[in-house]
Formats: sequence, C-alpha cells, structure tokens
Amino acid sequence: MHVEVTIPVYNEERDLPKSIHTLHEFLAGVSLFESSIVIADNASTDRTWEIAQELSQKFSNVKAFHIDQKGRGRALKEVWSQSTADVVSYMDVDLSTNIKFFPLLIHGLMLGYDIAIGSRLLQASHTTRCVKRELISRGYNLIVKSMFWNRFSDAQCGFKAVRRETAQRLMPHIENNNWFFDTEMMLLAEMHEFKIFEVPVEWIEDLDTRVKIIRTATEDLKGLLRMRVAGFHQKI
Repeated sequence: MHVEVTIPVYNEERDLPKSIHTLHEFLAGVSLFESSIVIADNASTDRTWEIAQELSQKFSNVKAFHIDQKGRGRALKEVWSQSTADVVSYMDVDLSTNIKFFPLLIHGLMLGYDIAIGSRLLQASHTTRCVKRELISRGYNLIVKSMFWNRFSDAQCGFKAVRRETAQRLMPHIENNNWFFDTEMMLLAEMHEFKIFEVPVEWIEDLDTRVKIIRTATEDLKGLLRMRVAGFHQKI
C-alpha cells in the first residue's frame, strides 16, 4: 500500500525543515506501507517555497507543490486530486499530533474503513493546550453533534487518512477551501455511509499557530448552517 502524506504550509520557513526531517525519518522506519511526502505551499510570502524545493531535492520521496492561493482545503484538493497513491492523508506541519499514531490510521484503512481520523476527544487521548482552545474545540464539536447527530467525535484534528477513491468521490462535493474543509468532508462521508475509524492521539498545542480563531470559528459556523439548510440529498 502506498500512502501519500500531504503537509499544507503557509509561511512556515522556520518549522518546515525540522518537521520534514522528523517525518521522513519516522516513515522510513515503518514497514507497514510505502510512503511519500508532499509539501503543499499555500502562496507563502517568506522562504517556505524555496525550502520546500530544497527538501524535495534532498529526499527522493518528498515532492514540493505550489498553490497560488491560500487555504488548507484548497491545498488538499489540489494535491489529492492528482495523487496516484492508494491512500491520501495529511497532518499539520507543527506535528502537534504525535506521529507515532499515524500507522494506526493506515491500519484502520487496511481493516476496511474508508476514512481514519485522529481524535483529541476520545477517552484514551491526551492533549496539552490552553483552556481557551480546549473550550472552543469542545464547544464546536458539541455544536456539530447537536446539528447533525454525527458519530465521529473530533471534526478538526489535523491528522487524517483517506482511501484515494473515497477522497475522489467526496472532493467534488466539498465547497469549502479553508479550515471548514475537514468538517464538511467528515459530515458528507458519514451521511453517505462511508466507514470512519477513529484513533486516540497525543496532541500538543502549537503556540505559534497560524489559525485565526475568531475568523475560523465564524467561517465554521457559516459552513455548518449552509450544510444544515442544504441537506444531504446529493448522491456522491
């Protein structure tokens, strides 16, 4: 099985080299599957794109991909739509989720699941973050559950793996190109009876995160209302 790991980045010149070295070394020691890494640069204005190209030349299994516009969802759509791997996946460049849990995601897909996700809200998970971020995360997931009665517990953990054929069926129907991409993909997947596998994780907050909490929360709520009004009647 060939697993492709996408790392979406925007102005990450400081963290990118260390993260790619760490991820490359870890994946090289995993025998469960073959792997490759794609650095998806979202129109960075610093040296991120230059560094991504340098890393792609240094490591044979690392590719650099440039997108002219910002947006994590847009980056994943661009990369996943062109992938030939059996499994497409992504994780945040800060590696906030401990990568030792990544093989568990792939194991879930090998068991027959369509999507595997890390969840910071499972009982066995361990998270380290400020009270504000904890309350916002839990509050958001409660809102999602109250509106859609979904079974998965964590919509937005940046640690997911998807069978390529599943991703290709879902992506044309995902409207959001930013942070709400995750939630929209998961809700569409569950409503159309794709099988979702959840993995407990260790997660540590990145104090230098690029996420604008208020703006992102507003966009997420608008996305939830859009999906709630539209319903899930389209076939995918």
